Amino acid sequence: MSLILVTGSDGQLGRSIKVIANQYPNFDFIFTDVGQLDITNQDQINQFFHDKRPSYLINCAAYTAVDKAETEIELAKQLNVEACRMLANACKEYETTLIHISTDFVFDGQKNQPYIEEDATEPVSAYGKSKLAGEKTIVDKLDDFVIFRTAWLYSEYGHNFVKTIMNKGAELGKLKVVYDQIGTPTYALDLAKAICDVISTPCFSRGIFHFTNEGVISWYDFAKAIVEIADIECEIQPIPSVEFPTPAVRPKYSVLDKTSLKSTYSMQIPYWRDSLKKCINNLKNIK
Repeated sequence: MSLILVTGSDGQLGRSIKVIANQYPNFDFIFTDVGQLDITNQDQINQFFHDKRPSYLINCAAYTAVDKAETEIELAKQLNVEACRMLANACKEYETTLIHISTDFVFDGQKNQPYIEEDATEPVSAYGKSKLAGEKTIVDKLDDFVIFRTAWLYSEYGHNFVKTIMNKGAELGKLKVVYDQIGTPTYALDLAKAICDVISTPCFSRGIFHFTNEGVISWYDFAKAIVEIADIECEIQPIPSVEFPTPAVRPKYSVLDKTSLKSTYSMQIPYWRDSLKKCINNLKNIK
């Protein structure tokens, strides 16, 4: 039985992996967050790996406050770069395969067609720069790794766009959402399953892969779909990004091409709207 260590297990993706863990009886999961394992402490990491000897590490821990990263640059580096270096050190020493989560923010968003893994990385935000540096640290140190780049992550857990639109939409009845930022949502449960399926395959292939749900939309389209599926009476007004300035620059176009992942692992990926319906139905049941 393979022992799988999951860091950042209190976040959206970590909690989603917990939900599906029992679907993988050949895996024994250890779920940790900062209270159980400080990934910025090399000694603590080394002791944990020495005691547990995990076959795989799924690193869901990260600094993800995109706008705050513009001023909290050192904190973002600590969690997104230095922690990656320390985890990679331990993975190398104990022959652990590292599964790491990265982001569409490693690209500048200036393309007009989906990004493939080999496209030039030109992050335009402090957050994106820290995530790219984390990627490079892993690639330089390890042979056995998979990096999943994803985008627009949402789930039943924590703070995310879907829950914000549902709550604010019901409260205010009218919202303004940008229409000129294009990408694809990712249901965390779908990403969790993809990660576990990749680990399960006998033909494990290292490298960087892109994963989002299928389809292409704007944030405005996404918000419209959320209130429609959730049956919330809310007018969604489209606005350009210039009317909603943020400290961090967002990629205008961040659609990720998933051909490599789908062909390498014979993977079927759900359409974004189908997954959104599942998430919203679950949220309604939780309430």
